[in-house]
Amino acid sequence: MSKLDCFEPTIISLSLSPMSQRSPSLPSEKKKYKAGVFGDVYGIMMLPKELELEKEVVASPLELRFQLPDFRTAIQNVVKTREVGEFLSGALAGAMTKVVLAPLETIRTRMVVGVGSKNISGSFFEIIEQQGWQGLWAGNAINTLRIVPTQAIELGTFECVKRAMTSAQEKWGKEECPKVQIGHVTLNFSLNWISPIAVAGAAAGVVSTLVCHPLEVLKDRLTVSRDVYPHFSVAISKIYKDGGVGAFYAGLLPTLIGMLPYSTCYYFMYETMKNSYCRSKKKKTLNRPEMLLLGAFSGLTASTISFPLEVARKRLMVGALQGKCPPHMAAALSEVIREQGLMGLYRGWGASCLKVMPSSGITWMFYEAWKDILLSEKVFL
Repeated sequence: MSKLDCFEPTIISLSLSPMSQRSPSLPSEKKKYKAGVFGDVYGIMMLPKELELEKEVVASPLELRFQLPDFRTAIQNVVKTREVGEFLSGALAGAMTKVVLAPLETIRTRMVVGVGSKNISGSFFEIIEQQGWQGLWAGNAINTLRIVPTQAIELGTFECVKRAMTSAQEKWGKEECPKVQIGHVTLNFSLNWISPIAVAGAAAGVVSTLVCHPLEVLKDRLTVSRDVYPHFSVAISKIYKDGGVGAFYAGLLPTLIGMLPYSTCYYFMYETMKNSYCRSKKKKTLNRPEMLLLGAFSGLTASTISFPLEVARKRLMVGALQGKCPPHMAAALSEVIREQGLMGLYRGWGASCLKVMPSSGITWMFYEAWKDILLSEKVFL
């Protein structure tokens, strides 16, 4: 076999003219000589078949391709869900409200537990004299950290439970409600007599308290005993050293007992007044000033009803710091009555109303506003 038999003619072309002036004979030449063309000048060179230019590049079957997920779309879809939007709205509303009203919270806590002056103005100037202006925001960092998850969980739980209860009532209204037959007696388990708003309010208070109670303990210690607990990390280590994990849940039962009437009344009053007002005015929703007023009034009503339990709860939580902690809530209430009379059960009520009323109104106003924003179809991250 001749040495030239293993060679096949292949065109190597050089461009000496623009691509637009290619020769019309190009296709036939390519087909005949398996050539690559880059102009109108052609040359033929003998190359081995092993070095023949590849016309096509075939992808390897083992080729791996990676594509990053579209996180932006995923986050948008998550945030636009109703539940997440309600949780985020509660968190943002709580944080914004708490920063503004921190001084009133500090004064209220001191008056409720019996530290310092017995009136609002005296307590205000006392804090300024002892700790300076920053003393009005004592414990505000932990208070803000506490209120963000608390409001998120509370408002989110309220909305979820209210929808679930309403849906269950509607379902049982269309179908036959569950029955239990005991002999000749039939028991009907109907939900029509239960208020979804009241149940949702109670559930919101209980769930948020169970999750966020340790932060409440830290906030009270930082507010009342600033010299013993100068900052956040010291408070955590000292409380854990003194009583372990259980110390962070000190006073949990009294807190739950006090939270139930407050939370139930608070949400029931707001939702009931809102629905009645909207029906009377033949409107679908409240405007911002109306939300502010109704929220403030619901907070005032709930605080007035449950305030004696709040006094007893605070007495139990900080009583250990003064070495005279009552054994239970009833003992704390009787101790307050014995020392200060019946009016002692409402000591600090004025400061509490000054804090609760704007707090409740602003919280509802911010919450509804953030909900409109986050649940709107116009949200883009």
